[in-house]
Amino acid sequence: MQEIRWHGRGGQGAFTVARLLGQAVSLYEDKYAMAFPSFGPERRGAPVLSFTRIDEDVIRDRSDVVECDYAVVLDETLFGPAVKKGLKENATVVINSVKDADAFPIEGCTVVTVDATSLALKVLGRAITNVPMLGALIAASGIADLESACKAIDTQLSERVREKNKELLKLTCDAVKERMGK
Repeated sequence: MQEIRWHGRGGQGAFTVARLLGQAVSLYEDKYAMAFPSFGPERRGAPVLSFTRIDEDVIRDRSDVVECDYAVVLDETLFGPAVKKGLKENATVVINSVKDADAFPIEGCTVVTVDATSLALKVLGRAITNVPMLGALIAASGIADLESACKAIDTQLSERVREKNKELLKLTCDAVKERMGK
């Protein structure tokens, strides 16, 4: 089972992107997935968590993800003990930041950074980083097929924003692949 923890702020779409990944692999890649949020009465801007589990078999565990294979940080100001806690050995951490990965040292893990905010502003005209961070995760991990993610966007996002979000997904995926030399 692959477990992904999404770190965001209320209103950034952390749960939406957890669902998009789950739908991409479950509807278009013949896998099982579960996506769910973990938040209380927080307001816009407060730290929130979302989770995605992906497996070849039925997923019965509905608890929060305690140890994850991947952590995705939609806002670099959230980087700290909460992100570092519960990372499996050789986990990958994907961070929305203009800084290089070495600015976020985590022993035994791969850290990947991408300036998702600038890419989102360029394509969407708004700093909405959830979809570009999905593209970054796909590039860094191969956890889902890019085409499956595009199909999930077509079924989950409003028609007026679908094409721009698919463009942003692909742009970010390509940027991360280039940065990683893939």
